[in-house]
Amino acid sequence: MQCRGAMVLLLLGLTEVLSAEPPAAENLHMLSPEEHKAILNLGQKVLPRDCHEVWESSGGQAMDGIYLIQPADSRISAYCSMQDGGWTVVQHITVNSSVDFDRTWEEYKRGFGALSGNHWLGNQYLHQLTSGNVRYKLGVKLVDKDAVTKFGEYDPVLLEGEEAQYRLRLGLFQGTAGDALTQDTENYLHDNQRFTTKDRDNDNYFQNCARLEFQGVAGGGWWYDACAGANLNRRNVIYWQKDCNKEHLCKYAWMMVKPSELIKVVKVKGECGKDEL
Repeated sequence: MQCRGAMVLLLLGLTEVLSAEPPAAENLHMLSPEEHKAILNLGQKVLPRDCHEVWESSGGQAMDGIYLIQPADSRISAYCSMQDGGWTVVQHITVNSSVDFDRTWEEYKRGFGALSGNHWLGNQYLHQLTSGNVRYKLGVKLVDKDAVTKFGEYDPVLLEGEEAQYRLRLGLFQGTAGDALTQDTENYLHDNQRFTTKDRDNDNYFQNCARLEFQGVAGGGWWYDACAGANLNRRNVIYWQKDCNKEHLCKYAWMMVKPSELIKVVKVKGECGKDEL
């Protein structure tokens, strides 16, 4: 009877292990316990790839907020800007933010801050979002001290993997903001640059651009050239060429991604099973 009872307990324990839910998200460190309960699609079995998929499936009625998504193998939580059309927010900063953007390579890789406020989603997850079969675009939203909002898009966008030092690849630009990433107007070209942090120097300057200070605040991680015509991770002065600088102060900045409307990947049935554009 003792062996039988032990076997029953063993089977019950095995059942609990097999039926246990996987961790809700890899980046729970970016959520408070209250925010974890506030995830809007918590419990959903098949996760969307990004925020735009949620927005589309809701007929454009989904609310802004935090959702679980799965761009590749990683289950992560992300803030979704639904009112703007289903963008997945990858960065948000407020001038003089209490969140420190002077972080290490590993922190920029996995993300930091609070998803409902100032944060960096994580280079590894931005790579997963932009490197699949779906073509993505990058959106940049800037709000100055007078509440004037400017927006720009780069289509397409691709963030290469860690082996390529998270090199940024950008396509054509359009919008009301200036092109501060691909236009070489000030001898700083951020397109095709590798990512630099205070503990990994990949820029084209003789010093580490991420460690250079302005008014006592270091630059933070970015795709520096030598050094920057734009930097949305310098929390004392948000910098975007003529739109945001120490003479023309900006209060907020966002970086977001969503699938491009310019091109779609169509699955073709057949022996080859290849994708056609």
